[in-house]
Amino acid sequence: MAYTNTLFSSYSLNPVHRSSLSTFDWTAQITPRVLSNSSWIRCNFPGRGIAINLSRNMSIWCASSDGASTLDSTSLKSELDDDYVPMPIVLIDQDSDSDATIVQLSFGDRLGALIDTIKSLKGLGLDVSKGTVVTEGSVKQTKFFIMRLDTGRKVEDPDMLERIRLTIINNLLKYHPESSEQLAMGEAFGIKAPEKKLDVDIATHVHVKEDGPKRSLLCIKTADRPGLLVEIIKIIADVNIDVESAEIETEGLVAKDKFHVSYRGAALSSSLSQVLVNCLRYYLRRPETDIDSY
Repeated sequence: MAYTNTLFSSYSLNPVHRSSLSTFDWTAQITPRVLSNSSWIRCNFPGRGIAINLSRNMSIWCASSDGASTLDSTSLKSELDDDYVPMPIVLIDQDSDSDATIVQLSFGDRLGALIDTIKSLKGLGLDVSKGTVVTEGSVKQTKFFIMRLDTGRKVEDPDMLERIRLTIINNLLKYHPESSEQLAMGEAFGIKAPEKKLDVDIATHVHVKEDGPKRSLLCIKTADRPGLLVEIIKIIADVNIDVESAEIETEGLVAKDKFHVSYRGAALSSSLSQVLVNCLRYYLRRPETDIDSY
């Protein structure tokens, strides 16, 4: 179950709705609400940036309006434990909204400095018309609705989509340096490179699915690297295949992309699908990209 808050509109942080899920006043008597189908109790303390998950078999200590609290705590595990680093995910969605490009960013419950991310996107000539925060369990997902300032429409240029992706990842590395070991970009731009590198041959999977008579769904999973999106689009174009829309996901070291594609207004034939798959597998399994402008 998801609980959604409006975060900002036209670059302003003016909350207009606050979720009632496990939201507590630090000075009020706390009565935790239990998440359905979960063995955890989630407590939020507004204004203090504290979000704690407590096991049902744990007791808690808290302050109340009547004075100090009364419950002993035998153990407590914070989601922000130094040993736990959540998986950073950046998703660019071209399908869900007809007018705007949706960018979704999640990094567990650690996301901060979002105003700086918005400013960086604005520096690319983009307008962030609105945004939302959706909390699902212990994961906070921030969505930006982005349009080009010059046209007032969604972003369709592959180069700009790649710049958006890398801008968000660079900001993530800047304000959350602990994400460096989890991101492929951490090797070039982070404070510490990932301990393990993905074998491109093993990590790369490409296949085409049927998606109606007029288009096909191209699914790609491969090791992430700068310029990857532009390279994929170029390879598709070289086979004379049209990209109608895309969902571009960066999950840690892995890129998971989906493209709705067509050939002359129709779905790809089996032979053309195989040609596309073979081309993508060949180029994506190369250790390095030829694109060095990023």
